[in-house]
Amino acid sequence: MMNQDFHTQLRQLRGERNISLEELSLQVCVGAEKLGRYESGEDIPSKETIFKLSNALEVPLSNLTDGLQFH
Repeated sequence: MMNQDFHTQLRQLRGERNISLEELSLQVCVGAEKLGRYESGEDIPSKETIFKLSNALEVPLSNLTDGLQFH
């Protein structure tokens, strides 16, 4: 089960920075469709992808990973 906060936080951070899914997908080398699944909570990114997302969104890694369970 995924922590609800991750996808909410991801969507919120992207919105605050006015970055489209397409722009973010180019920055992190993940398809826009897959990013959309991360934001809707349907899919969970790898640790490496979360690291790339935190860099692209210019936030500390902990902003995205707090409460996430990695298996």
